[in-house]
Amino acid sequence: MRLRKTKYSLVFVPALLVCAYAFIQYGLYPPQLASLVQFKLQSPDFHLRPWVYFLYVHIAASSVALLIGPVQLFRRARTPRAVRLHRTLGKIYAVSIVLSALVSIQLSLSASGGWIARTGFLAMDLAWLYTTCTGVRQAMRGNIASHSRWMLRSYAITFAAVTLRLYQLPLMLLFDAFEPAYRLSAWLCWTVNLVVVEWLLYRKKTKNQLSQQKRVMES
Repeated sequence: MRLRKTKYSLVFVPALLVCAYAFIQYGLYPPQLASLVQFKLQSPDFHLRPWVYFLYVHIAASSVALLIGPVQLFRRARTPRAVRLHRTLGKIYAVSIVLSALVSIQLSLSASGGWIARTGFLAMDLAWLYTTCTGVRQAMRGNIASHSRWMLRSYAITFAAVTLRLYQLPLMLLFDAFEPAYRLSAWLCWTVNLVVVEWLLYRKKTKNQLSQQKRVMES
């Protein structure tokens, strides 16, 4: 129980900080003051509107998914009421991701950093939709174990909102420039998360197989 609470805190707290940061940066101040927008405004072909409206929808919807995810992953639904809450939050999570990912596809087509960053974000959006929709489909079929695995992959991509910022600052210090750091972050922010999740799932599967073999040998 304590380990589960620790995992919940390690995921939820950074997610909450990123959501608060986005709300303060884009909700309380003009978007022109944000460093990303300032960089994009240097291009004469960039138009703040309607781009910024797509960004607002993306931030709002992804923030909802980012905060719901830890509750779904680390809080067990043991009672009928908890199960109903889990299903309701799951629906909100899935709808938020579909909305955010579709809007993000539009944003990725004009992402800073050229085609490398654009394909990175576009691939992330498509993977985000695929993992989430597959997880929902598995739940509807009653395959709960498979549903849990796919939703963990889904949240690994959702958590890219956090890891993007974790990678970007050190990479900017390394390259001493925004664009190369942004290009690399566009891929690292979600692929590394998925690799970590796949390793955790593989380790869990291997551990369960060893435990099962041990029980068989002892019986």
